[in-house]
Amino acid sequence: MATITKEKAAELTAKFGANEKDTGNVRVQIAILTEKIKNLTEHIKTNKKDFHSLRGLSMMVAKRKNLLKYYGEKDIIAQRALIKDLGLRG
Repeated sequence: MATITKEKAAELTAKFGANEKDTGNVRVQIAILTEKIKNLTEHIKTNKKDFHSLRGLSMMVAKRKNLLKYYGEKDIIAQRALIKDLGLRG
């Protein structure tokens, strides 16, 4: 489903945060949301009529979009690097 393992979350936090406890960082939040979106997308592909999960997916995508917009307002160059690191937009 949309959940990710603690190990994967810790790995993303260590990679995109200042340290392994930096879970509030915008970069970490975007990375974790991206991983959840990937997992939920696979679930939606196999369960086409799961409209509740589809709604959750839509909300996660919107939240990630807003976080990316906020991060772009703070540092556009870092935002573009993050987008490239996560493999977003094509």
